[in-house]
Amino acid sequence: MHPVTHVPRHAPVRRALESPALVRWGLIGAALLFLGVFLVVPLVAVFTFALQKGVGTYLATLQEPETLAAVRLTLVAAAISVPFNLVFGLAAAWLIAHFRFRGRDVLLTLIDLPFSVSPVIAGLIFVLLFGRQGWLGPWLAERGLRVIFAVPGIVLATVFVTFPFVAREVLPVMQAQGQDEEEAALSLGAGGWRVFWHVTLPKVKWGVLYGVLLCNARAMGEFGAVSVVSGHIRGVTNTLPLHAEILYNEYNLAGAFAVASLLTVLALVTLAVKKYVEWRAEAP
Repeated sequence: MHPVTHVPRHAPVRRALESPALVRWGLIGAALLFLGVFLVVPLVAVFTFALQKGVGTYLATLQEPETLAAVRLTLVAAAISVPFNLVFGLAAAWLIAHFRFRGRDVLLTLIDLPFSVSPVIAGLIFVLLFGRQGWLGPWLAERGLRVIFAVPGIVLATVFVTFPFVAREVLPVMQAQGQDEEEAALSLGAGGWRVFWHVTLPKVKWGVLYGVLLCNARAMGEFGAVSVVSGHIRGVTNTLPLHAEILYNEYNLAGAFAVASLLTVLALVTLAVKKYVEWRAEAP
């Protein structure tokens, strides 16, 4: 008599789902090759060209008045658009997740609009609205107000292209969490603001941080819409991406890649913080 060996019923299924070693290593190799060609090589190229004339030239480029002005304008656009989109995203996500109202689907569609409209088209719309020959241009000119080819236009374009990020990251989290804790707090006598600050916000904090990171990265790296409304006035309306383009068009490769390296560092820092936020959100 031979002992009967118990074989789990799911073992054949597991073996069937396991890929041959050759297939696994082939897919891993293809993924690494893809990352190397489209991620590692461009990163190395940016810093190689940025430092090709030496560290002194690299630092001198970053200290030029026009580069510093581009840095300041980029930070100003991000500093205005990110808090605005944070407030809008939290309000819109809370409204959509907790209430059913007429126009709810329209609001969701409007939030997704920047994802489907080209940034260049968005910039042209702002020119048609606020340009000197636009619908509101004469009215603004009479009052000495300037939007297009000025800082307000850049801020408006940046706000438009970035406002879906916080709302779209927070909304699924709010819907998954449900409303039981909020309703319990309200039944115990807590007010609306108290419930929001002490119950709702702590539950969605990682989604908020994730959305803010994506919003900030897009705000600092936006090119299309900002390019249309900026006018490319050096030292006045050029953000970092626009300044890098101008230097590149002038065949100043070292300067262009030096400016691009700042955006590359920003992208790497954003990626690192993003992974940390994901790790903390998944941690028990």
